[in-house]
Amino acid sequence: MPPRDTADLAPPRGRLRRLARSALADITPLRTSPHYRRVWFGQTVSSVGQQMTAVAVSVQVFALTGSSFATGLVGLFSLVPLVAFGLYGGAIADTVDRRKLGLAGSAGLALVSAVLAAQAALGIQQVAVLYAAVALQAVCFAVSSPARSSMLPRLVPTEQLPAANALSTVSMNLGLTIGPMLGGVLIGIWSYQAAYLVDAIAFSATIYAMWRLPSMQPEGERKGRASVLDGLRFLRDRPNLRTSFLADLAAMIFGMPRALFPAIAVGFYGGDARTVGLLVSAPAVGALAGALFSGWVGRVNRQGFAVISAVAAWGLAIAGFGLVRDLWLGLLLLAAAGCADTVSMIFRNTMMQTAAPDDMRGRLQGIFIVVVAGGPRLGDFESGTVAALTSPAVSVVSGGLACVAAILLLTARRPSFARYDARHPTP
Repeated sequence: MPPRDTADLAPPRGRLRRLARSALADITPLRTSPHYRRVWFGQTVSSVGQQMTAVAVSVQVFALTGSSFATGLVGLFSLVPLVAFGLYGGAIADTVDRRKLGLAGSAGLALVSAVLAAQAALGIQQVAVLYAAVALQAVCFAVSSPARSSMLPRLVPTEQLPAANALSTVSMNLGLTIGPMLGGVLIGIWSYQAAYLVDAIAFSATIYAMWRLPSMQPEGERKGRASVLDGLRFLRDRPNLRTSFLADLAAMIFGMPRALFPAIAVGFYGGDARTVGLLVSAPAVGALAGALFSGWVGRVNRQGFAVISAVAAWGLAIAGFGLVRDLWLGLLLLAAAGCADTVSMIFRNTMMQTAAPDDMRGRLQGIFIVVVAGGPRLGDFESGTVAALTSPAVSVVSGGLACVAAILLLTARRPSFARYDARHPTP
């Protein structure tokens, strides 16, 4: 038999293209919806700018005070208004034109960044100004974010929501990975005001995208005012949506060893601050990879089971991280955890957007902000307390296993969540 030509052994180009399309993030929402395309681009640019500002604020506070405690207070001044106003931002989004609310919030964020640039240029040496600016940023974000998120089901068809949520995750993680690096470069070459000024200018992309949107009045029965308590009552009586929030809390409270990274860097790997940086970055890298290779999510109908599997995978990866002592293997496990978190987030967002009525989506997004902001802080407390009573290794391993146990318990209590079918969304 004559030898076969090697070209015959190569996969056809069409097959390679199909494989690439099925594996890589589905960009159909970007191709088919001009409104979504502009919003996505604006959010990506502004997310990078916001992360630049976050780095600049922390560096400037430390330069002014020389205190790690004062630098840590930046997070507190951001967290409190984020939690306090997140719920009310969601309630407002269910009663007004969401386009106008998102536009006002983006303009407010741009204005605060401009004020930060001005104070840096004028040499105002007052850390209180920075704390106040951070708090105002959190208020603007908490008020406008539920409006922007609840718009999504009006920008793309229902069948494209998983892909759109995956692309939104790409946007967020691009900001988390690129923003701090660019912020550090700008601060090093010029100064703080350069990072603040670029952030203020970057918001023009989001403002333009919001400006081009049509009116986004909430649909359904609208009242003169939307009650936060009504949103909580709605969630109480919707077991599938409630379980999706509890699943995220289980992952963040029990399986988030972020507060232990400095101790782990030294105790596990004999490293230093650079090792801590690698540990912090690894989940974000994994999350970005999970979003980039999310072409398959649109073919999944058992979205509740997908959330359960992703949260369990997160817990197992974190538990494995607590057992290994090789740095690169540890980073790989943290990246795997970040990838699992992205999968969970994509399906939880999709469930919330399809199973909830339009006039409740703002309030649910407000609750989502509180969970996302508060869960990791509770996780810091839990992991730090267990580590103080035992050891960092015991804290990480037990937290990961507790996360798996919690999601299995939730599944046993709410078997309907595992059976949730995207073709027949039931809240």
